[in-house]
Amino acid sequence: MEMRDRLKLAAAVLALVAGVVGFYMLPVDQGALRVLLFVVSIVVAAGIVWLSAPGKQFAHYAQESIVEAKKVVWPTRKETTQMTLMVFIFVLVLSLFMWLVDSTLSWLFYDVLLNRG
Repeated sequence: MEMRDRLKLAAAVLALVAGVVGFYMLPVDQGALRVLLFVVSIVVAAGIVWLSAPGKQFAHYAQESIVEAKKVVWPTRKETTQMTLMVFIFVLVLSLFMWLVDSTLSWLFYDVLLNRG
């Protein structure tokens, strides 16, 4: 990364820090101004990052991610309902199995082996 980009990222961090410091330095009764100052600092920091090489790379990556997300074949409502029902049935069967194993082991150890029943 070039020194110019490092300076831009440092300026973005300083803009954010200035926004946070400004937010806490203003009186509490100036709530709208405090929030506006903080939002402006975020926008300024984002603008500075946008102009740096890592910011441009991130924007390109985000655009490619959106293109890839559009290629996803989403299941239909019927498929989603069926799969959800299958998951619920599997959870029910598994929980019954775990209860049965737990009860059997509990009975075996406490009642049979330890004679505490």
